[in-house]
Amino acid sequence: MSTRTGSSRARTAIGVVIVVVLLFPLYWMVNASLQPSGALLKPAPDLFPLHGTLDGYRTALTTQLGHLGSSLIVSLGTVVVSLAIAMPASYALAQLRVRGGPLILFVLLIVQMIPGIVMANALYTVFSNLGLVDSYFGLVLADSTATIPFAILLLRAFMISIPRDLSEAARVDGAGHWRTFVSIIVPVSRNAMVTAGLFSFLFAWADFLFAITLTTGQGFAPVTVGIYRFLGNQSADWNGIMATATLASVPAAILLVIAQRYVVAGLTSGAVKD
Repeated sequence: MSTRTGSSRARTAIGVVIVVVLLFPLYWMVNASLQPSGALLKPAPDLFPLHGTLDGYRTALTTQLGHLGSSLIVSLGTVVVSLAIAMPASYALAQLRVRGGPLILFVLLIVQMIPGIVMANALYTVFSNLGLVDSYFGLVLADSTATIPFAILLLRAFMISIPRDLSEAARVDGAGHWRTFVSIIVPVSRNAMVTAGLFSFLFAWADFLFAITLTTGQGFAPVTVGIYRFLGNQSADWNGIMATATLASVPAAILLVIAQRYVVAGLTSGAVKD
């Protein structure tokens, strides 16, 4: 019994150390955002904001609030486009006999392996000709090219586990494929939808490569690009930079806390069979 107790305590201690190491950058970001300007340039910065100030947050709200709003628009738009395309596609691949289904899945996997810089450069040429550079719609489409394949793979894995008897019963009652999808499949797939939507939102919110490639700085800019340009212009104002990073982390943290039970259910429910 004592050996088992000692082993449990050792695992707990190791887990606590790992959590502290992983969370320390987050703590340091918040700590730095509350430090006076220039305090981080000292040889030994304070580990605690003993003389805290909100000047960094005032600067961040003044200069980055518009960028935060732009990121919110792009991220929500990416979620809508991703789910609007991925949900019917996943239903077709999982519940219907689609010709070339395995080939489509293989292509989706290959798309996931293409480096982002390759896609960004290719999209810039196309979007420039279509007038979609410095456009919310263009950036939503660009982010969706990365989120849709992942969403389809995730949603299909869940929809395969849905008993076909539900769809067949609906069709026996006279419902077509579209009515079956809307009335049966969508409500049952709520957890998987929330999971796919959350990952789509987080990708678009944190995206930098597409954002820096498809925006010129003359129009709107997401918060990732705003932080990048703010860093270049205010290289000594680290409390403002860290305050901006802290504010940019808040929406993602709130969504993760709210949707965590749906995410756990959505990720595990599709692991039953394939």
